Amino acid sequence: MAADLKPHLDAMRQRFEQLVSDLSAPDIASNPARFQQLRREHARLAPVIEKYRIYEGLLKEKQDLTHLSQSSDADMRQLAMADLPAIDTRIAEFEQDLRLALLPRDPNEDRNIIIEIRAGAGGDEAGLFASDLLRMYQRYAENHAWKVEPIESSLSERGGIKEVIIQISGAGVWNHFKYERGVHRVQRVPTTEASGRIHTSTATVAVLPEAEEVDFRIDPADLRIDTYRASGAGGQHINKTDSAVRITHIPTGFVVACQDERSQIKNRAKAMKLLRSRLLEQLQEKQAKEISQNRRSQVGTGERSEKIRTYNFPQDRITDHRINFNLHNLPAVLEGKLDPLIAELQKSEQAHQLAELSAQLGGRV
Repeated sequence: MAADLKPHLDAMRQRFEQLVSDLSAPDIASNPARFQQLRREHARLAPVIEKYRIYEGLLKEKQDLTHLSQSSDADMRQLAMADLPAIDTRIAEFEQDLRLALLPRDPNEDRNIIIEIRAGAGGDEAGLFASDLLRMYQRYAENHAWKVEPIESSLSERGGIKEVIIQISGAGVWNHFKYERGVHRVQRVPTTEASGRIHTSTATVAVLPEAEEVDFRIDPADLRIDTYRASGAGGQHINKTDSAVRITHIPTGFVVACQDERSQIKNRAKAMKLLRSRLLEQLQEKQAKEISQNRRSQVGTGERSEKIRTYNFPQDRITDHRINFNLHNLPAVLEGKLDPLIAELQKSEQAHQLAELSAQLGGRV
């Protein structure tokens, strides 16, 4: 493996050395946006290059030990033979880390996210399930010290959710939440069911990478902006001023709205953030289809029509259908203990990417 990957790792090291040089250049230092971009790339490559340096040292150490194991000195041979297994174990560990470092980088991994949760089939029970998903994601974010901000919500009469949109900010949020895109299904006895019959309901989850203003420019002429009075559940007014904002992007027909803030300016800023993220998602999906229909992750394409997971309350089991993985202790998961499930999805995605890398390198990884 090392011989086949060495050119790629050497190229990565060469790029790292170029970054070190560029970051000290006066013209880069005077360009904050470019400096931050290079600094992030430098920070991402630095631990990989350090592992590669240690790995090369281990290979040299193994070479020396192998030579000593053939020594005419019996004691020296015995010592060398005793140390070789430990060196082989460390080499294997570093090879795995370096193999993973060569996997394609997710272009959204540094982005914050916007999550949209909508009640699906199942009436009031679907709305209650959507509210359970919202709580689960809020707790999961709290467990990782990520920040959650509301953008828009529409509540049902029975305390459930018709639709809710939130923003989650923090390091690594995309790499954890991207697996939540799709249709979530629940099987349980609703609190309103007198006969104890199990109902099946659904909710859809969309996870959008948050777009920044520098990603692309939105022509103001393409926007229709309406303001209106914010209202609560059931339509009662909660604000006496036109603070709520609705923005229509005329070329695509996208409509976004925000009424969470009392300030029209803040609501407009949040609505624009949501619009940019939807446009970025559309752009990325178009690019992905143009490149290849087979570049999607094995854990699912993330299309909203996919049934990705079932929450079975009678059997206290969650099943992720993309990787055929079952997890029990459903109450704990709904309280935000999602890490075991996310870890399996990440492992599955990495396995698929490693298989692709192996094919690219002639099956020798």
